[in-house]
Amino acid sequence: MAAGRPRRRRHRPLPLPDVITRRSLLTGAGALGLGAALAGCAGGTTAPPQASTRTITHKLGTTEISGTPQRVVTMGLTEQDYVLALGVTPVGVREWFGGRPGALWPWAAERADGVPEVLAVTEPSYEQVAALAPDLVLGVNYSMTPEEYATLSAIAPTVGPPVGHADYGAPWQVITEVVGTALGREEQAAALVAPVEQGFADLRSTIPAGRTGLLAARLEDGTYYAYAEGPAPAFLADLGLALPPAAEALFTGPDRPPVELSPEQLGVLDADVLVLGLYGAFATTGTVDDPVFGNLRVAREGRAILLPEQSTTNGALSFGSVLSLPVALAEMRPRLAAALDGDPATAVPPA
Repeated sequence: MAAGRPRRRRHRPLPLPDVITRRSLLTGAGALGLGAALAGCAGGTTAPPQASTRTITHKLGTTEISGTPQRVVTMGLTEQDYVLALGVTPVGVREWFGGRPGALWPWAAERADGVPEVLAVTEPSYEQVAALAPDLVLGVNYSMTPEEYATLSAIAPTVGPPVGHADYGAPWQVITEVVGTALGREEQAAALVAPVEQGFADLRSTIPAGRTGLLAARLEDGTYYAYAEGPAPAFLADLGLALPPAAEALFTGPDRPPVELSPEQLGVLDADVLVLGLYGAFATTGTVDDPVFGNLRVAREGRAILLPEQSTTNGALSFGSVLSLPVALAEMRPRLAAALDGDPATAVPPA
């Protein structure tokens, strides 16, 4: 999602280009249906019956896993959510953004039995990983080099990114399946998917056909970026919101990288729904404070959903995980309704 696609932190929460510093990291009833499916998984580690040996094929090769891993290290950006959803508290996780204890956002922290150790943010510390004595290392939502894979595999069975998807680009359903297989909890993993997909279907049914949606961000220096790829754009697409034609024309290449918008290009933000991430002072005030933006139809009609960088809604959309998506669906339901009606009087305050 981020411009230049850095190897280990491509996705930002409401993805941002690489000009963002670490300080600026963020690229209805049906929606809550996952709660019942997860109820039996809450509260930390639970051991299912002994799992048989299984083999997982990924971009770095094949990994054989036996038994039921209990000491799991997650190297990717969001795997902690999936591991916790399946009843295992990881012993080590990577910090993405947010600065929360154990690198766990609220939807994940409530299911953790203890606080995981947070691994080095940039280059992995193999000594730190080895000291945790893992029986499984997951790098599914990640970009792993062959050298890194070889080193981690010498510590514990290691699963790399899925075949057939860009690094950091596997859909949440695929990540759920891979993590479930790795943990020997395939049936539990399959049971988690349907309630979330039903949540999408329920919310999608409330959105009139033919509407457009776009993700953008206003950075600390006042510049705007538009995005076509990543968890948050995928969220809008899964609700049936298409990119506005003017914005669609800006995204080129197979990866459709983010596009910086000049003041003359801000008209492309005129969508039926604009999800706008706010950074720096804009995040603190929860306002855009820009007369050019204020004159756009999307602003005049109250169609912009403003998400400060550390808000729960922002985090849930950005993680886009089997645990965070029910939160995102519930948080976005009233905001989408208010944006789609085109009435500025109904606009919901920043999340």
